Amino acid sequence: MVGAGKASGAMAAAAEEAWGDRIAAGVVAVKDGYTAPTRTVRLLEAGHPVPDERGAAAAREILALAESAGPDDLVLALVSGGGSALTPAPAPPITLADKQEMTRLLLAAGATINQLNAVRKHSSLLKGGQLARAAAPARLETLLLSDVIGDTLDVIASGPTTPDVSTFGEALEILDRFGLRDRTPRSIVERLERGARGEVAETPKPGDPIFAHVRNTVIGNNALVVDAAAAQARALGFASHVLTRSLEGEAREVARDLIARGQAIRAGRGPVPAPACLVAGGETTVTVHGKGKGGRCQEAALAAALALRDQNDIVLLAAGTDGSDGPTDAAGAIVDGGSAERGRRRGVDPARGLEENDSNRILDASGDLLVTGPTNTNLLDLYLVLVRAPSS
Repeated sequence: MVGAGKASGAMAAAAEEAWGDRIAAGVVAVKDGYTAPTRTVRLLEAGHPVPDERGAAAAREILALAESAGPDDLVLALVSGGGSALTPAPAPPITLADKQEMTRLLLAAGATINQLNAVRKHSSLLKGGQLARAAAPARLETLLLSDVIGDTLDVIASGPTTPDVSTFGEALEILDRFGLRDRTPRSIVERLERGARGEVAETPKPGDPIFAHVRNTVIGNNALVVDAAAAQARALGFASHVLTRSLEGEAREVARDLIARGQAIRAGRGPVPAPACLVAGGETTVTVHGKGKGGRCQEAALAAALALRDQNDIVLLAAGTDGSDGPTDAAGAIVDGGSAERGRRRGVDPARGLEENDSNRILDASGDLLVTGPTNTNLLDLYLVLVRAPSS
C-alpha cells in the first residue's frame, strides 16, 4: 500500500480494517496532524502546502516500495488532495529548495491547482503517472478522494498513477502567463526548456502500456459535501439552493458575488424565498499583494464581512473541508454584519487587512475564525450563505 494526501491516513486505516493481514507493507505520506491508527502501514508526516525534506524522504520510500512490487503483487494506492506537496521528488539537478520556491511563486501569483500541478509534474520523478511506471508490471488499484473541480484524474495530487495530458511546453506557458520564468529557479526552467525541446522524456501519456494493469477510481468528491449540506439545510427549515459544485475565481470577488445573491433573496428576487441557504463548493484563488497571513476561505470571509457591514440578516461560512485553510490552523470563518465592527473594536482595520492579505489576524480579532482541527478528509471548500426571513 502506498499513498499521499490529507485524507490518505484515514484511508489507510480503513483499508487495514477491511483487508487485515493481506497487507504486506505500506508507506503513506500525510500532512502534520492528519494521522490515524495503523498497524502495518507507516504514516509519514510532512509539510503542506510548501513541501519539505520529510516529504522528499517519504516520496523516496513510496517509490522504492512501488518499484519492489512484482508481477503477482497488487499495489493499492490511496490518493487525496495535498498529495502533491506531501511527496516532492525533484528531478535532479532540481533541489527541494527549488521546488519550494516554485510552489511559493505560483501560489502567490494566484495559479490554480491545475496550473501548479502541471509545473510540478514536469519537475518530479513521481507525479504525472510516474508512480504507475515504478509499480509496473504489478497490478495497481488507485482510490482517490478528489479535491479538484471536475474530478480530473491527472490533477488530483498531480496524478501519480494516471496518464498525464500536460506537457513540458504547457508548463513553460504557465510560468510565462504569470511572468515567472525569470523568477523561477533556473534548474526548473532549464528542465522544462529541455523537455520542450524533446531532450527529456515526457511523463507517461494515454495509451502507454504501463497503464495496462492500472485502474483509478474516485470514491469521494465535493458533490458529496455540497449535497449533504443542502440536505441538512432543508432539514433545519431553510429553502436550500445549490449554486454550483465548481466555484472558482478570485476569493474576494467570489465572496462579494455570494453576498449579492443573499441580498437578492432578502429583497425577494432570489431563486428561493427566505429563510434560505445558498450552497456552493469549489476552490477559489488568491493573488497575494500583501505580507499578511491567511487562506482563500479566510480571504473570502473577510471580503464578505466588509460587504455585510451593518446587515443583520445574512451570514456566510467559507471553509476548507480538510480543516486547514492556507498555512493556518483555521478551516475558514463564519462572518455576519457585525464582524467588521467587532474587529475594529479590538484594534484591527478589516479593510486594510484585506489589502494586506491578512485575513487570519483580522478574523481572529473579530472572533469569527472556524477552527476544527484536522478532519482527515479533503474534498475542496464549502460556502454557505444563510438568509433570515424578514419576519423572523
